[in-house]
Amino acid sequence: MGDQPYGISPDVVSMIAAEIADALKTGVGIAVVIGAGNIFRGVQGAARGMDRAAADYMGMLATVLNCIALKGALGAIGVEARVLSAIEMKEVAEPYIRDAALAHLAKGRVVIFAAGTGNPFFTTDTAAALRALEIGADVVLKATKVDGVYSADPVKNADAKFYPELSYLEVLSRDLRVMDMTAISLCMENALPIIVYNMKKKGNLKKVLGGAKIGTIVRSA
Repeated sequence: MGDQPYGISPDVVSMIAAEIADALKTGVGIAVVIGAGNIFRGVQGAARGMDRAAADYMGMLATVLNCIALKGALGAIGVEARVLSAIEMKEVAEPYIRDAALAHLAKGRVVIFAAGTGNPFFTTDTAAALRALEIGADVVLKATKVDGVYSADPVKNADAKFYPELSYLEVLSRDLRVMDMTAISLCMENALPIIVYNMKKKGNLKKVLGGAKIGTIVRSA
C-alpha cells in the first residue's frame, strides 16, 4: 500500500521484489504468503455487519491481486515466479498442489501462495505456517514495518521494550500479536521457528537468511 490510503503501490511491490531477488543469491528457496489488508480485511468486513465467511472469502480473493502484482514485479527483474492459489482460478494462477509447489522450488522459482488456506476463519498468518510446514521450510519470516517484536507499538510508545528472542508460550501468554494464535500454535507444535523483521530496511531479507541477528526470533524455550 505504501503511503496510499488504499491499493497497491508499484514502488513498494518493486522494492519487495528486489529484496527477494537479492536474497535468492544466497541459494535458498523462497515461498511467499501475502495478505490483503491493503485492499480488504475479512475481520473488518465482518465487524461492519458482513457475514464472516463471505468477508473472509473476499479477503482471500484480494490476496490474489497482491500475488499477481508481486509475480509481475519479479518477472520484470528476471526472477521466475509462480502463483499457486488455494481457490481455483486457472486463468490467473495455478491451483495449489503441494507437489507442484515443491517442483517449482526445486527449479529455483519463487512460489507465491495466494488465497490463504482457501477456508474462511483462517488468517494469512495461519496460511503461512501451514504452507511452510507442507513444503518443509526451515523458518517462517514475518515481514513487518518495525524492527521486531515489542511489548507495545513502538511507533506510539517510545518506552516499548524490544524482544530479541521469545518462546512460543511467551508470545501467547503475553498476547504479543506476532501472528494469530492458530499460526503460533501450529509453529509451536512442529518446532518451526519464526523470525519477525523489518522489511522496509534494504538488504534485511538477505541478512536474515544469512544468519544475521536481525529482528526477533520466536522458538522453543
